[in-house]
Amino acid sequence: MTHVEHPDIPEEPQMETAVDDALMDRFDRNSRLFRARDAIIAVLVAAFVLVLIQGNTMQRAGEQLSGLQHDVVVAVGKPAGWIADQLPLHSAAADLTKPLSPDEDLSDVPGFAQAAGTGAAGASGQIPPVTPDAFSPTAIGAKPPAKRPLKTLLVTGDSLSTPLDKELARRLTGKGVEVDMEPHLGTGISKTALVDWGKLSAKQAADDQPDAVVVFIGANEGWPMKGSDGKDVQCCGADWAAIYANRVRQVMNTYRRDGATHVYWLKVMTPRDAARQKIEHVVNAAVDVAAQPWRSQIDIVDTISIFTPGERYRDSMPVNGKETIVRESDGIHLNQTGAGLMADDLVRLLGARFTF
Repeated sequence: MTHVEHPDIPEEPQMETAVDDALMDRFDRNSRLFRARDAIIAVLVAAFVLVLIQGNTMQRAGEQLSGLQHDVVVAVGKPAGWIADQLPLHSAAADLTKPLSPDEDLSDVPGFAQAAGTGAAGASGQIPPVTPDAFSPTAIGAKPPAKRPLKTLLVTGDSLSTPLDKELARRLTGKGVEVDMEPHLGTGISKTALVDWGKLSAKQAADDQPDAVVVFIGANEGWPMKGSDGKDVQCCGADWAAIYANRVRQVMNTYRRDGATHVYWLKVMTPRDAARQKIEHVVNAAVDVAAQPWRSQIDIVDTISIFTPGERYRDSMPVNGKETIVRESDGIHLNQTGAGLMADDLVRLLGARFTF
């Protein structure tokens, strides 16, 4: 029998047993399995640590519950809270975990919900609410109110209001508007020796009941005024400005008659005298602040941009392409030409709100 030699056939490689390198397999190989007793011990240790650190939180949480839950949690929380209060761990834990918390603990601080609709003006500890009257329609892009007839216009103030009052009367009387001219020369908001404008404005509003009021006052300001402590406050720091603004706000509120009257309060254009400039600057700033609650009913008329741009005094300005004197020789008042320019601007402003 012929012996047949077979070519060498490579032997099958011996496959090694695959090693499962999964995490649980390694855990089983390298660690002992936890027993139920170990789990209970871990839970008890965690609970003990929580009592030391957050015991007072447990007590507060229990006080917000009701029924059986309240009784159980408070029963545990009170002693836990006492223990936590004796140790500094709660404060330390709060500091360490503060970056992880989205908010501070604000549970005892009043928020928007508590403050909404509260706070009468001047009440201690309360913030006066902002009302819709504080927003001029043009400032928020809202539709202006429907125009109404202008039947009566009151023009008042100190000597600054004349001859402006006459110029307004010339432009409006023929259009069926009754223009009441009531200048009070030598008076001021900060001086009450001649006239108390708080009282005068109340009488004017009650007697005239105007549809609109034009107020031009401020040539005689800078007088000391009584502060809340009864002592004189000298012009012209923030304390004086605050008193002045409160007086102006009272007068504005009187004239507006709960929205029945629209008020046009003119700022004082820059005077020539440097000492007066300082006073007028503070007066104008106070007028801006005073009108804030009722900007829908009070227009602050900017005379400065017309007559003294950049608060730089000038006697003359271009009028119809010709340099023209617009101020009186005293460097304070407008002359007839200047008053006419101001009247034209006021008629335009009145026409945006009234028909005549």
